[in-house]
Amino acid sequence: HLVESGGCLVHAGGSLRLSCAASGFSFEHYYMGWYRQAPGKEREEVSCIDSNYDRTYYADSVKGRSTISRDNATNTVHLQINNLKPEDTDIYYCNLNMYWGQGTQVAVSS
Repeated sequence: HLVESGGCLVHAGGSLRLSCAASGFSFEHYYMGWYRQAPGKEREEVSCIDSNYDRTYYADSVKGRSTISRDNATNTVHLQINNLKPEDTDIYYCNLNMYWGQGTQVAVSS
C-alpha cells in the first residue's frame, strides 16, 4: 500500500515536497521511484533512490532542482522539487516494484 501526499497548486518558482508512505512491504529492500503523468501522455520516471540511500537518479527535466530522499525507519520516500515550472504540472506517483500509489496532483501556475 502506497499513499502519496503533498501535491497542490503553486506558482512558478515555488517549491513542493511530495511524500509517499509505504505499508505492507519490506520497504528497506526496495528501490523507490517517483513518476509523473499528464492526461494522454506516457508515465515518466522522475527520480528514484536505491535501498541503501547511496544511488539516485533524476530525469533531465528535474535534475539540479530536485532531491529524493527516503527514511527506512518510517517507510517514507520524499521528493523535493524547487523552482517549479508550469511543465511540472502532472499527477505524481510513487512506485515500489510493481506497486503504485493513487497519485498526488501537482499544478504549477505561470
